[in-house]
Amino acid sequence: MAEKKPVQTIVVVGTETLLGREVRDVLAATQLGEDLRLVAAEDEEVGKLTEAAGEPSFLIKLTPGALQNARAIILAGPSDISDDVIELKPAAPLIDLTYAAEEQPQARLRAPMLETPGLEWPKDTIHVVAHPAAIALALVLSRLHVVFPVRRAVVQIFEPASERGSAGIDELQKQTVSLLSFKSMPKEVFDNQLSFSLLARLGDQAVVKLEEVESRIERHLASLLAGRLTPMPSIRLIQAPVFHGYSASFWIELEQNPGIAAIEQTLSERFMEVRTRDTEPPNNVGVAGQNEVTVGAISVDSNQPNAIWLWMALDNLRLTAQNAAMVVRDII
Repeated sequence: MAEKKPVQTIVVVGTETLLGREVRDVLAATQLGEDLRLVAAEDEEVGKLTEAAGEPSFLIKLTPGALQNARAIILAGPSDISDDVIELKPAAPLIDLTYAAEEQPQARLRAPMLETPGLEWPKDTIHVVAHPAAIALALVLSRLHVVFPVRRAVVQIFEPASERGSAGIDELQKQTVSLLSFKSMPKEVFDNQLSFSLLARLGDQAVVKLEEVESRIERHLASLLAGRLTPMPSIRLIQAPVFHGYSASFWIELEQNPGIAAIEQTLSERFMEVRTRDTEPPNNVGVAGQNEVTVGAISVDSNQPNAIWLWMALDNLRLTAQNAAMVVRDII
């Protein structure tokens, strides 16, 4: 009789958040989801009945005991809850999706979609999964640069409300309803009118400043491109009035333009879907639930023959969850 493979217990802290639920869905589709321990980030969520790998499961309170005998701990809740977990110094490896551990000496930025398979990591490593926009930009630029060297690039990134979690989505929805009803709008998250508006900066009292997110994307992207000799693009982050999914517009100048067909073929590899000229360009709604970064609407700049325009869309929560699952596979 074959020996039964031991179950790998994975703890998800903040399992009730948008990102936590996405992590659960991704893990549940694999053997990694056979034994999930679901830890609530908020006290009022403790004891709620939910589902894990098709089985009923209760959300439990964050305590030292909740983290014991785990093979990996995924941090997917608010950053202050992640700080509490880090202070407990659990024995299991931490996978941080909240950026709370970025400044820890053991922290290492991870993006398995871009990494060479088989890398080894010290046991005390805190695996900080890179920002999804940084991962997506690095995929496009590094893959292109290997074959057709990039001279320079400019990228405008459009951020969805879901990056601020359920609170961001709720506020955008309520602002839209309030505007159409001629009522005052809630502004607790963005401190500005996001509904029907593109914002280059948020209000002074916004929960998270847009320039802070832009700086994080730039930092992570610089780290991901550092060993690939790919030039850093100039980036601009814009808050978009959409609920879910990043979009980005690239302007990329190449040393020599090989033609659209060659560029499409070069980009069309693992983790990336390319929409060719005879198909509909990607959009943030259409990529919901998709594992790949999707690009399309590739065209030559009419004023610069060595430059191209490219449009990209991705499911921000799914991309982060996919990279987290890949980290788990690496370390258990």
